[in-house]
Amino acid sequence: MAHPKRKISKTRRDKRRTHYKAVASQFVECSNCSAPVLLHIVCPECGYYRGKLAIEKALAV
Repeated sequence: MAHPKRKISKTRRDKRRTHYKAVASQFVECSNCSAPVLLHIVCPECGYYRGKLAIEKALAV
């Protein structure tokens, strides 16, 4: 198995890792109830997805 001839410097290592970072989730407004919703996810408040009813929500009594 091959081994490196020289130690990789901290600067070179860190330059390679500049793109390793967490990305914040994207929220959009639900077209039906205006609640904040994650992209490509059914709205947890009203059950709509892209303007169509996807999940039948029970009314709280």
